[in-house]
Amino acid sequence: MPLFALIDCNNFYCSCERLFRPDLRRRPVAVLSNNDGCVVARSAEVKALGIAMGTPLFQIRHLVKQHDIVLFSSNYGLYADISARVMASLRAFSDHLEVYSIDEAFIDLTAAQADLASCGQAIREQLYRHVGVPVSVGIAPTKTLAKLANGAAKRFRQCHGVVDLSQPERQRRLLALTPLEEVWGVGRQLGPRLARLGIRTALQLAEMDVRFVRQRFSVVLERTVRELNGESCLELEEVPAPQKQLVCSRSFGERIETYDELRQALSQLVCQAAARLRHQALKAGIVTLFIRTSPHDTQQPYYGNRASTSLGEASNDSRVLLPLALRLFDKLWREDLRYAKGGVQLEGLCPADQVQPGLFHSPQDEGKGKQLMQALDRLNQSGRARVYFGAQRPEADWFMTRTLLSPAYTRSWDELPQVR
Repeated sequence: MPLFALIDCNNFYCSCERLFRPDLRRRPVAVLSNNDGCVVARSAEVKALGIAMGTPLFQIRHLVKQHDIVLFSSNYGLYADISARVMASLRAFSDHLEVYSIDEAFIDLTAAQADLASCGQAIREQLYRHVGVPVSVGIAPTKTLAKLANGAAKRFRQCHGVVDLSQPERQRRLLALTPLEEVWGVGRQLGPRLARLGIRTALQLAEMDVRFVRQRFSVVLERTVRELNGESCLELEEVPAPQKQLVCSRSFGERIETYDELRQALSQLVCQAAARLRHQALKAGIVTLFIRTSPHDTQQPYYGNRASTSLGEASNDSRVLLPLALRLFDKLWREDLRYAKGGVQLEGLCPADQVQPGLFHSPQDEGKGKQLMQALDRLNQSGRARVYFGAQRPEADWFMTRTLLSPAYTRSWDELPQVR
């Protein structure tokens, strides 16, 4: 029988912020969205105050002051780095790992069937010792049941962070306690349809006839029903599915009204997107640029538009992508508007070493361009110097409001934490 473990970091963004701030270990902590607008992560103490995910900051200012809540701007670089360390530590327990999200991963525990609860505790202890992030572990013969087990590990304190659902009796007990909407794979549209049939718990869903489910709903829901009954239908996806597109966009900290400022902002985003392509060893064949005003701005008509162009030969060279994007920008620009958001979308992605060369392709020029982009990326990632194209203006104050940003503890020599 296969066995899967789902490891989920507890309140991940908040845990990362606490990692280098032990004084915050038991204080309420919340992380805010881009431009410090809404709550996107909450510590257990903040959840206990009834603050919901996505709550606008202005609505809870009184609670922040009353309960001394510590707020942080989103520090995505820090979170990505800590996530990579978590995933690397998990490989000590299994060679087969699926990174499901920035704070979740499935691993194959089939070889550890002897004492699963002890194995789960060992995972928790090692991750906390090596990385410093608390996690919950759900173990089950299917990925869907492992997801439910992980939720129970978080919810029931007496489980000490680990729930083992390898036994059918325990599976049925938990399914009976689980509302339908908490089942992985049952979305907002399916929930009401199933409720009309009297299906309101995970156990009731598991007891449905699979042929009826396939005929009335879909093969996807049929797989969910089979998984709830302990039949593994979803394998580990150890190799991520090929990425179809890459989007780099921002809501601006201040409205942009001039041609030059918006051009500079979009140039910055295009260069960031190109750097991400190179980091992932990909090239893009289609460039799409988009801009829009705020739909909530009553002082002007709403305007949103996008334009696309295809490359003759897929590329990840900023010197190729940036001029194309700027030509698209000239088509989109409209005077006398206050712009709230813009971005670039790169499509037609393919591995960098599998690009079909064009008719006038020059291997020598490509090699020089590749070396130049590698040198640019190394400088920009070193934390000691930054190199930009003339069209960019990265230090502009309108780019993003992050007044509560924590230091780059793991990525900058100048911001290393000091021990006293």
